[in-house]
Amino acid sequence: MPDSPDRSPLLGIAFYRVLVVQLLSTLADNAFLIVAIARVIELDGAAWLIPILKVSATFFYVALAPFVGPVADAFQKGRVMLASNAFKCGAIALLLVGLDPVLTIGLAGVGAAFYAPAKYGLVTELVPGPALVRANGYFEAVTVSAVVFGVVLGGFLVSPAMSGLVNGGWMPGPTGEPSALTAGVLVVVGLHAGATLLSVGLADSRARYAPRPWQLLALWRSFLQENRTLWGDALGGLSLAATTLLWGVGATLQLVVLRWATEALALPLSQASYLQGMSAVGIVAGAALASRWVSMRHAARLLPMGVVLGLSIPLMLFVHTVTAAAVLLVCVGALAGFFVVPMNALLQLRGCTLLTAGRSVAVQGFNENAGILLMLILYALATSADISVSALVLAFGATVSATMGLVWFAKRRCLQQAPPGA
Repeated sequence: MPDSPDRSPLLGIAFYRVLVVQLLSTLADNAFLIVAIARVIELDGAAWLIPILKVSATFFYVALAPFVGPVADAFQKGRVMLASNAFKCGAIALLLVGLDPVLTIGLAGVGAAFYAPAKYGLVTELVPGPALVRANGYFEAVTVSAVVFGVVLGGFLVSPAMSGLVNGGWMPGPTGEPSALTAGVLVVVGLHAGATLLSVGLADSRARYAPRPWQLLALWRSFLQENRTLWGDALGGLSLAATTLLWGVGATLQLVVLRWATEALALPLSQASYLQGMSAVGIVAGAALASRWVSMRHAARLLPMGVVLGLSIPLMLFVHTVTAAAVLLVCVGALAGFFVVPMNALLQLRGCTLLTAGRSVAVQGFNENAGILLMLILYALATSADISVSALVLAFGATVSATMGLVWFAKRRCLQQAPPGA
């Protein structure tokens, strides 16, 4: 068990500083995804390589999951955040010398994998349990705001307005000429550099955990046991199932929306990325409402909203104007934000109670990113098989509604329980 962290007023300042680091890092990550997609297109890559970009970025979240939690708990989490952001900055800079975008985003994913349990673990250590829903509301609002502006920024970075700003010999194009995306990559590297500098000297929460063995086999056994512990807990398993499904579908739907906007609304990638950001605007609003109106005690009762969320996704097929599409995506995002923030807070509280802050976030990240990885691989296969975007939208909506309905039914007895300390 950890020592009780010092909850002096300085910890409040530390929490908001973590929010700023998260803002810059997430802004850069989402802008880079759009830039990487544009780079694949610039190099005349196959269409199925676009979802493979996200597969590459997500792979190390899953592969390194048994190790990132112990690392986050073994060192001060602020220092782990510093090292992770520095690694991401260096990895993305390799794109400037011509490294393949799939490999580049995969390397950046290594840093992101270590960054995730450190940031969420530090928030969990700094914030008392009853305040976690509100803290998660702030954290998710900042995160999704960064997603919104990151996607919009990414669209601008791949637009013609940026193409002439850097004309050096870096980052060669497909026929050897300087790439039009060089300036955009430099901006992304600069954002990660800013996140790295702000990570210097992040406050120590003073939470300390008993040392654990570092042998590979022992880590895997421990990690599998931690998974069983969290899945076996009534409320922990409920919230983990819900967030795993939502993150998997949400990450893939991000690419589906880009494809739908380019095919159904005839938008270029730069403008389609702006439209994609509208769903993130809705998530910010939903997260803000959840942090204000939903208590930890009632978090598990929001499962029916997951069914409604799935039913709203196919409405995209009846939209034929940019304005209507923006309104619909805001509404879908608001439903998702209102649903996922309390689920995430409940999962963090149960995880920290049953395990440790770092290890519980590592288990959460493993399951959620395994869901993302599976959904992205299925989407890549569907893209290579030329399945229409309409069929994919219907499939995603049905998957969310049916699976959330099953989770709600299977866990119905848990809906009357409240987490300890709520």
